Amino acid sequence: MGTPAFAVPTLDALCASGHTVVAAYTQPPRAAERGRKVRPTPVAVRAEAAGIEVRTPPSLKSEEAQAAFAALGADLAVTVAYGLILPPAVLAAPRLGCINAHASLLPRWRGAAPIQRAIMAGDEETGVTIMRMDEGLDTGPILMAERVPIGPETTGGALHDTLAALSARLVVEAIDGLAAGTLAETPQSQDGATYAAKLEKHEAAIDWRASAARIERTVRAIAPRPGAWFDHNGERIKVLAAEEDAGATDAAPGTIIDDALTVTCGDGSVLRPTRLQRAGRAAMDTDAFLRGRPIAAGTRLPCPATS
Repeated sequence: MGTPAFAVPTLDALCASGHTVVAAYTQPPRAAERGRKVRPTPVAVRAEAAGIEVRTPPSLKSEEAQAAFAALGADLAVTVAYGLILPPAVLAAPRLGCINAHASLLPRWRGAAPIQRAIMAGDEETGVTIMRMDEGLDTGPILMAERVPIGPETTGGALHDTLAALSARLVVEAIDGLAAGTLAETPQSQDGATYAAKLEKHEAAIDWRASAARIERTVRAIAPRPGAWFDHNGERIKVLAAEEDAGATDAAPGTIIDDALTVTCGDGSVLRPTRLQRAGRAAMDTDAFLRGRPIAAGTRLPCPATS
C-alpha cells in the first residue's frame, strides 16, 4: 500500500524477496502538474509491470472497500507513504496486521513531510522506522529503526533516495522477523514527538526576512523539487543550492549587496545562492547565470506576503 516514488523500492524488494504480493493499493490517478494529464501513481506503474493487481479506492472507509480488502486473505499489509487512513477493520484484517515504513526516527517527525522537515529544522540525523500500525498518526509500536546522518550539504532529494532504499531493506527484514516470531515491539514514547506538516506551496517562496541559516536549510530541504525560488522582475528563479556567508549587513532584507548575488537576510546575516534555474532552462552555477543575466547590487528582491 503505497503511492509515490518513495514506495517503489519497497515494492521491488517485496517482489524479489520470495513473498507473494497479492495486491497493490495506491491512490487513484490524478492530473500531473504539467499538462494536467491524468497519470497513474509510480506504485501503480511498477505493480502493473510486475503483473500485480492494482486497486485504487479513493477511501477505505466503506464496508464494500473493507470487505474487498479482507477477501484478499493477506497475511500482512505493508504501507509506505500510502496517503490514506486505514480504518480499524482494515488494520485488523491481515493475520499479522499492518506495518509501516516511515522516513524518520519516530516519534520525531510524525506526519506527511518528515524528510524535508528534518533538514529544515537542522537535525543532524534521521532514519527509517518500521512500526506496527494503530489508529493514530504514526503512533504504533516500533519494530525496528536505523539511523542516517544529515550532513551540511544533504538535500531533500538525496535523502529521499537514501531513505527509500533503506525502507525497502528494513521492511523485508521486519517481515522475516515477524514470520519467525523473533521481532520485539517497543511502544513509542511521547517524549520528543513532533509533527511533520505537509509542505505548502507558499513555503517554496524565499522569505528574506528569515535568517540565512534557515533559508539555506529550506533550499536544501526542497531541492531539487519543488525548489525554493525568489522573484526578480516578475520571473521566478529557483535556488537549488546556497551558502551562508560569514559577513553581516544592516541593509534591508532581500537587498543584493554585491555582483555575486549575495543577499541580506532578516537578522543581518547574508546568503549567497550558488546554483540557479530559470523556468524551462537547465540549472547552472550562479556565476554562469549572472554572466548572461546580471542582477545589479542594490536590487531589492521582494519578500512574500505569506511567510
